[in-house]
Amino acid sequence: MNNTARLTSTRLATLALATAITGLLAPRAASAQVRMTVAPQEQPVVLRGATIHTVTKGTISNGTIVLDRGKITAIGGAEVATPRGAKVVDVSGKHIYPGLIDAYSTVGLTEIGSVDMSNDIGELGDFNPNVRADVAVNAESRHIGTTRSAGVLVAFSTPEGGVISGLSSAMSLEGWTWEEMSMKGAAALNVKWPDPNAQPRRGGGPGGPGGRGGPGGPPPKSYAEQVQAIKDYFAEARAYRDAVKSDQVMRTDPRYAAMTPALNGTIPVVVAAEGAAQINDAITWAKAEGVKLVIRGGRDALFVADRLKAEGVPVILTSTMSAPDRQYESYDNAYATPAKLHAAGVKFAIAGGSGGLYSYRLPWEAGVAVAFGLPEEEALKAVTINAAEFMGVADKVGSLEVGKEGTLLITTGTPLDMTSNIIQSYIQGREINMLDIHKHFFQKYMEKIKQQAPRKITP
Repeated sequence: MNNTARLTSTRLATLALATAITGLLAPRAASAQVRMTVAPQEQPVVLRGATIHTVTKGTISNGTIVLDRGKITAIGGAEVATPRGAKVVDVSGKHIYPGLIDAYSTVGLTEIGSVDMSNDIGELGDFNPNVRADVAVNAESRHIGTTRSAGVLVAFSTPEGGVISGLSSAMSLEGWTWEEMSMKGAAALNVKWPDPNAQPRRGGGPGGPGGRGGPGGPPPKSYAEQVQAIKDYFAEARAYRDAVKSDQVMRTDPRYAAMTPALNGTIPVVVAAEGAAQINDAITWAKAEGVKLVIRGGRDALFVADRLKAEGVPVILTSTMSAPDRQYESYDNAYATPAKLHAAGVKFAIAGGSGGLYSYRLPWEAGVAVAFGLPEEEALKAVTINAAEFMGVADKVGSLEVGKEGTLLITTGTPLDMTSNIIQSYIQGREINMLDIHKHFFQKYMEKIKQQAPRKITP
């Protein structure tokens, strides 16, 4: 059985267990609505008796956590007081974890791959720094429910296309509209670094560095020319920023204006780079530009691990559950990369999969890394606090601490294990509806089986 088939089989078994434990599906099975948005928290909630995994401040046995007005207001042992009028939930024997965070996602931006009108992940042209992902997120996407059922409660929606693709947005996966879901509209600027080993491409069209030129178009751009184009664009944006600061009278340019936070170092520049030469050149460029760099992809990050550690450059790994790309690589090359990066002292996050289409796989991407040598505590950090720190939302999510948002999971075990079940999730203190399209159809066709079962005839 291949990995996909095994994943599907295990997921079906997990969904069956979820149905038996939560009992949430039966009263809603007849409804065509498979996901209901929950109102903001009004009543304090006290969760008592669980083992609380704070991520940053250790583990609390027989713990208590208090959620009020969307925030964590208290956390500790059984001695934590219950606020007046609070709803007390006994979660003895269960575990509480922070909501998982996908640092590279297209949930809400793409729905059906073969239906172009349901996909809004890229714009025409090479330079689109002003494109912001959150405004394009579809709050009614069916992928949101399945992603949340896997424990992923925060996703960094990321645009694609061109050389400078636009701005990632931190999205809380609960809300009626993108405005309600958006936590940080401009969280990171995305740049696609050219591949020195790729065939030169003609300039002038969409589709990546250099675009798709045709016969009679401009000559193909070399690697050096593509890199210089990035440098030139950043220089132009810096000149625009400096002119604005000096109060010069000039025409507003939203593209250059959108780059100012990255130029000032208030948000990171996430550079998509896989090969060692790409990563090395991106680090050199970022130092010269004075920007805060994060590498995304990082297939060959191990080859430059010493420099990544020395320069303090973190990596977002997007291919933990993938087959080898090259003939000389061992079967476990991608599986074992997180453990080796950890041993080398490189800080990293793990994303839900290459291309950002599979956020629901995020816990299992980290779980595979645990199976191949990464300590479980580090794997948990890679899908919580590390991602939050890289993208500038660690003051809100990523760990369970007083003052942070009440975004958490109640589980039967570690969410990184496929056999664990997520019983209930809270987002900003709201007890979310756990129904999703997979569970909806599971219940629907279980009912069909019951109806078609042979009836006993009483003599």
